Amino acid sequence: MSYEWIAALMFGSMLAVMLTGQRMFGVIGFVAVVAALALWGDRGGHDLAFAQTIKLMNWFPLMTLPMFIFMGYVLSESRLADDLYRMFHVWFGPVPGGLAIGTILLMVLISAMNGLSVAGMAIGATIALPELLKRRYDKLMVTGVIQAGSSLGILVPPSVVLVLYAMIARQPVSHLWAAGLLPGLMLATLFILYIWLRCRITPSLGPAIDPDELAGVSRAEKYRLLLSGLMPLAIFAVMMVPFVLGYTRLVESSVIGAVAAVAASIAKGRMTWAILERCARMTLAISCMFLWIILAALAFGAVFDGLRAVDFVRALFLEDLGLGRWEILILMQVSFILMGMFLDDTAMLVIVAPLYVPIVKMLEFDLIWYGVLYTITCQIAYMTPPFGYNLFLMRAMAPREVSLADIYRSIIPFVGVMILGLALIMVFPQIALWLPGVLFP
Repeated sequence: MSYEWIAALMFGSMLAVMLTGQRMFGVIGFVAVVAALALWGDRGGHDLAFAQTIKLMNWFPLMTLPMFIFMGYVLSESRLADDLYRMFHVWFGPVPGGLAIGTILLMVLISAMNGLSVAGMAIGATIALPELLKRRYDKLMVTGVIQAGSSLGILVPPSVVLVLYAMIARQPVSHLWAAGLLPGLMLATLFILYIWLRCRITPSLGPAIDPDELAGVSRAEKYRLLLSGLMPLAIFAVMMVPFVLGYTRLVESSVIGAVAAVAASIAKGRMTWAILERCARMTLAISCMFLWIILAALAFGAVFDGLRAVDFVRALFLEDLGLGRWEILILMQVSFILMGMFLDDTAMLVIVAPLYVPIVKMLEFDLIWYGVLYTITCQIAYMTPPFGYNLFLMRAMAPREVSLADIYRSIIPFVGVMILGLALIMVFPQIALWLPGVLFP
């Protein structure tokens, strides 16, 4: 059997085993080790898995992963997000669609605290969604807002997905985070503009709060809430400024962020041993899940490298299909969207990125820029029926009056906005590359 057919058999076997409902790392690792044993015998198969473990343990920046996850859980569990939403309620409520706009801003801040989309989804669905529905906001509007806003968590630094991409593409995490910041803010701005325009045209979609309702809120209370809302930004600044100025490395900055989050929650009187234990347990669970997935992906990628599967995919795109470099890039993005209907972002990354990254480099595209394109495409895939990840998270958290059909319909305009943002970054790469060029000349 040719190496091309072996690689295709591996990929097909992995997809078939996924249908059994087994955990992702188990499926990928099982197929990788079985293929290695079949191809190179006992010694080759055992050495392959062991070598990838050593490679994983030697990747120092991976230590940032548990620190950032812990920081996000501390800020979430200590209910700082409640203060944030109260601030947006007071400051943006009188504007048509103001609470929906505030929800997008809340999601941006949550993304800067956590780096995972699921945290933003949980906070938005439990805090913002009931309030928005109570204020007679259109249910299609608000469910779309929360899904779109929560997807920013994998793009705005400290994005965990970009950390994983950095390892696979062998690119600096700091450059990728800097590259994701402006595109993330641009997408948030596009969401806000869409909400504002829709609610100006059709005020019933997002009615403004009655000014009499806020009459009892004093100016001092407004500024106190504003100060509470700025605390996550202060934590982000304390963490990132020393890193940008070169006083700390990435790992040290992640520790500073975690310590600052704990200090802020203690200062607010909201840290208890029970919360600390819960945050530590959840951090351990999420970190171990990511480590097992990365280890399995490295083993799978090593087998593919041994089979020269990259050469097969390159020949398919460049020779058999006869496509140009931009057509190949667009085809890659479309394939991510299709896979996102069935897989989450981590699974897509570890399965396909080892094949696509060498091709992107061969086509002379910037790998930092491509990492941003991949991440935005994952955001779109998160919200793409029939099995988009965010669709089912929202269904699990939304009240009964919000049906799955409502959730499917709610994301259509926001997916359109995200496709527009993706196109802008493809046409104008400096949107992603300008900040890394300034910070890391």
